[in-house]
Amino acid sequence: MSIVYETIYILRPDLGDEQVEQAISKYQNLLTEQGAENITIQNRGKRRLAYEIKKHRDGIYVQMDYTGPGTAIAPMERAMRLSEEVIRYLTIKQDLREETVEEEAEEAVAVSA
Repeated sequence: MSIVYETIYILRPDLGDEQVEQAISKYQNLLTEQGAENITIQNRGKRRLAYEIKKHRDGIYVQMDYTGPGTAIAPMERAMRLSEEVIRYLTIKQDLREETVEEEAEEAVAVSA
């Protein structure tokens, strides 16, 4: 069963455009190899960090949305942890609101009837 995930990672601010593109394609390929599909990537650019991370005040934010098995995440996060260019990452499971809203609406109709 495929679940929708979102991974946001922050790259070092001193990386060049080519290095950023290489890092993005590296993690995209890792996910594809692990069976992830519908990968959409948004390079959010350089932003100020809320607090200093590994002596950096800025970071290049990249967001990936994808569907796939939960087993696809561990190898990617391991690669990010060992990478010099990634200073922070976070993966969350997306809560598909449409389904739950419809179910709640049906329950409300059943209760009021």
